[in-house]
Amino acid sequence: MLPIDVAGQRLVLLPEKAAFLPDHHTLLVADAHVGKAVSFRRWGVPVPRGTTGETLDRLTRLIDAMAATRLVFLGDFLHSRRAHAPSTLGALHRWRERHADLEVVLVRGNHDDRAGDPPATLGVRCADEPWPLGPLALCHHPRPVAGLYALAGHLHPCIGLSGRARDRLRLPCFWFGRDVGVMPAFGSFTGMHPVPVAEGDRVYAVADARVVAMPAA
Repeated sequence: MLPIDVAGQRLVLLPEKAAFLPDHHTLLVADAHVGKAVSFRRWGVPVPRGTTGETLDRLTRLIDAMAATRLVFLGDFLHSRRAHAPSTLGALHRWRERHADLEVVLVRGNHDDRAGDPPATLGVRCADEPWPLGPLALCHHPRPVAGLYALAGHLHPCIGLSGRARDRLRLPCFWFGRDVGVMPAFGSFTGMHPVPVAEGDRVYAVADARVVAMPAA
């Protein structure tokens, strides 16, 4: 875990590619993309099974470890309408029953627009972006919000590293600019995209179950 300051708020960056706001007892997760694998299988693409269970198990461990009372998804909770498959919804309902007292908020993203809101029986409060929380604007799309610091997802950010032997490595990262911060994708079955780091930005890579501050650009 790595605590940093964002807009005067203590934000704890977690190697599970999530973040925690201690002052609000709130766990933040971006781009879970629950049901992505089943969506691909319905198209006939052979992809691994068990990714939904893995994603939900990681959520449970984080909720318990941080004693979170609120969970906010920064968009793209469900991957598509195909994520409403009985097996996926069954896993989600069992997970929700285990965390019945947890407040769950979804700030809608572009995939949520296509997938539709999760069933009301899951007890997820859905809201359009931005969703204000203290000095922060919780969003999906990484764009400035007047008077607030935006925390978002959508980009699945990563940073590229290269070694002396011409080897290359891409690592998921947290990326904080002047007005907008971007979270790494949480889902077990998601891609990554390099981000254009500018002078003054703060970047924290996730590597070997640690969050590591990268040198300034």
